[in-house]
Amino acid sequence: MAETGRLSRIAPGRSPLAPVTALRLALVLGLLLSWELLARSGWLYRDVVPSLVAIARALGDLLLHQEYYFHLAVTAGEISLALAIGGMSGLVVGIVLGANRFLSRAFESFLYYLGPTPKIIFFPVMIMWFGVGPGSKVALGTLSCFFPIALSVAAGMRQIDKILIKVGKSFRANSWQMALKIYLPAMRHPIINGLRLGFGVALIGTLLAETKLSNKGIGFLIIQTYAIFDMPSMYAMLIVLFVLAIGVNALIGRLGGLDTIKRS
Repeated sequence: MAETGRLSRIAPGRSPLAPVTALRLALVLGLLLSWELLARSGWLYRDVVPSLVAIARALGDLLLHQEYYFHLAVTAGEISLALAIGGMSGLVVGIVLGANRFLSRAFESFLYYLGPTPKIIFFPVMIMWFGVGPGSKVALGTLSCFFPIALSVAAGMRQIDKILIKVGKSFRANSWQMALKIYLPAMRHPIINGLRLGFGVALIGTLLAETKLSNKGIGFLIIQTYAIFDMPSMYAMLIVLFVLAIGVNALIGRLGGLDTIKRS
């Protein structure tokens, strides 16, 4: 009855998420207004914080420039390949560590120690191994996303209901069948969360590598615009990356059956 009374107080036709959406919009508008005021105040150099009009104009020019899409495709391909390789290897390592207590005690601590290490310090090694082309960027992105995915999957393995594992063993399922029929379905949420984190760090690692040594890709364009102090164009590229990252993150969640906000 109390629950019914609580639900009845929600106005008909009004979503319970409306206040959340309004708060988000207010935050975005507040940030945009603060940015514009800072740009017009003269407290900083005019081009360091360009006006929103200048950024919007640069964004329009950027989206109409065909060469930009070539660089975007290069970066997207590197990130996709890095996420595929790092995701699969992280998934396998996470399952193995989560399923084998001895291996977990022996090796999982190394993942915790190496995980927070800035992966850009390994970039010179990647260049020696894979050259100055896309291979070194993919390698750095792979290394970046491997650790959060492996650790998330290993933690998810330990949260699987023991009854499910006993049922699988009672049917004499082999390791491959246990992984496909028991482990993966039960670890959907940890896997998706790991992929979300992995995508973020793969994006950062790939872009950092492109800014250090590359002649193509979004990271290369960003460092070029920074070098000539074209701040509106640089911010325009960052906006595009931000929007695309949000879209990919939401898509990963949707494919995994997760919502950013859980609806009752």
